[in-house]
Amino acid sequence: MSIVLRVQTAARPILRWIGLYVVWLGLIPLGALGQTPQRLPFFDDFSTSAGRPGLDLPNPARWVPGSGVYINNSMGINQPTVGIASFDGLRANGLPYTQNNQLAQGYTDTLASQPINLAGLSVRDSIYLSFYWQSRGLGELPDPPVVDTLRAPGSTTATTPGSFTLIVRQPGDSLTVQFRDAAGNWQTVWFQVGGRVNNNFPQAFVRVSDSKYFHANFAFRFRSFGRESGPFDTWNVDYVYLNRGRSINDRFVKDVAARQAVSPFLKRYTAMPLAQYVVNPAAETADSVITDINNLEDGFNFTTFQFSVRDEVSGRSIQQDPVTPTTLIPSLSSQRKVARPVPVSGFGTATRAQLRYTFNVNTTTDQQNPPIPGVDLRQNDTISGVAVLDNYYAYDDGSWEYGLQVGPREQLAVRFILNKPDVMTGVRLAVVPFKTDQTGQAFVLNVYSNDRGRPGAVIHRKSFTTRYPPYRNAFTEFLFDRGIAVRDTFYVGYQQISTSDTTLFRIGFDKNSPFGNAIFYNGGTIWEQNAGRASQLNFQGALMLRPILGGTDAGPVTAIPEPEPLPVLRTYPNPSTGLIRWDDPDLTRLEVIHPNGRLLLVIEPTRGQHTADLSQLPDGLYVLRLSTNQQTAVQKLMIQH
Repeated sequence: MSIVLRVQTAARPILRWIGLYVVWLGLIPLGALGQTPQRLPFFDDFSTSAGRPGLDLPNPARWVPGSGVYINNSMGINQPTVGIASFDGLRANGLPYTQNNQLAQGYTDTLASQPINLAGLSVRDSIYLSFYWQSRGLGELPDPPVVDTLRAPGSTTATTPGSFTLIVRQPGDSLTVQFRDAAGNWQTVWFQVGGRVNNNFPQAFVRVSDSKYFHANFAFRFRSFGRESGPFDTWNVDYVYLNRGRSINDRFVKDVAARQAVSPFLKRYTAMPLAQYVVNPAAETADSVITDINNLEDGFNFTTFQFSVRDEVSGRSIQQDPVTPTTLIPSLSSQRKVARPVPVSGFGTATRAQLRYTFNVNTTTDQQNPPIPGVDLRQNDTISGVAVLDNYYAYDDGSWEYGLQVGPREQLAVRFILNKPDVMTGVRLAVVPFKTDQTGQAFVLNVYSNDRGRPGAVIHRKSFTTRYPPYRNAFTEFLFDRGIAVRDTFYVGYQQISTSDTTLFRIGFDKNSPFGNAIFYNGGTIWEQNAGRASQLNFQGALMLRPILGGTDAGPVTAIPEPEPLPVLRTYPNPSTGLIRWDDPDLTRLEVIHPNGRLLLVIEPTRGQHTADLSQLPDGLYVLRLSTNQQTAVQKLMIQH
């Protein structure tokens, strides 16, 4: 539907404020009204989460439960402090708000504060809400509105000042802030529309300036509008602060905070089997680990930090460095912090370890009066990472920022280097849900030998069907029928079976990983290394694909190459008048399904049969499910007589 707006101004500045007309107001249940209202100040920088992106939720003491907002420290670029709130088209459980409707748009994530008592206050108390915001970050860029400018009668050009008509063909993606008035209605007081890349976090100030907001159940909320079919149209928010006695110039807080995720503890991976690590701990432990801190004050500060390592499985303290010498951090700047981890030994008979390595930052503000009375800003002075030593390899940090897909004739593979021979029993994948529900769709996992630094012969291949994880960033386990003997260097990858664009299989991609050179791509004939000198590939990050090793109960161990690649399972021609063919002699079942899901016809081909006559079906679009003893494929078929 088009929206026609009549305006009286010059044409050029219009796109800067057209979003005002496409941001719609909405209501949410006022269930929070039963809670005892909070009092000022209100502050949250999302730094107190447990570090489990996908499971961490906004603090229920400050925010109304049930939000789809994603609490993390990986989606932002140059965030003010550790931890941000990200808004996109996924619910809290990691599934899209709308599936099987790729272009669906609407309100997506909402983050609403618990009630705040502003009764008895007034405009004279100078209450301001401030926060930092970012468009896109490492997610997907929100779109601008699609508008047409029509020339007014008598105008010579569309840019001539005067009266003209704007037609909004499609509303833009947006982030809005709304205040709740005394009648329980939400009123928009601030907004941004998409279309502009921003690699920083501007700070916004919104004054509580209307008498209708000064009541006992005041609240505010952030709300995103965009594509509802997946992790699209990303907005990030940080350092939310509401208090009295502020001004538009109250932009600086005496706070030095941890910020960027800590670099990997391991030299070549983010996680690896404990049995592989203990072969040579010194070679597998990073020479240094790095983070940075950020000074939000317009004045210098003195800082120190302490570095420690602890095994969270056994409770053993492994490393406790002395406090570093005092250093000066200039105003409104960041500063890198470096620590030297020691190789870890003494695991005994343990089969698993989880090394938590932590930077504890101390600043002069910690010893002074609280910069925000009633708020302990030391909550953002600690940042840590985890190196898991278990039964799998990983290059990712456990959270994806993107979903990577390949076409039906393309292959992706990831390299892994062993310290001793081992047995691989399966793969864990972070399957990303968006656009259409791909549950049950087939894909193939391949294990390759090493051929002069690139994937070689396929030593194992198995077809699986897609299963989504229970929450965002969770991994789904796909186990082989038997153990696969691997040694030295091996590769694990996957192939797309379906030829439909809407069914392309997507795996989580961690854009923050420094191990992108372990990825290899084959577009049909040769393998190219990601970010290699002679390669055109430039993926910054890692596939969230984790081979499982160390198993002994998965059946006979083999390193014998498997048969040749499975043929593509499909029928042709498409469109068809009704007579269809297939090439795979092992096809055992063909099901014809109406788009509404109703099974219309089942064909079980006889030996040597390669055709079927569907001309009795009326013109239209159908779904075919083709099965052999080794794989299943789904395709769409158009019948036109």
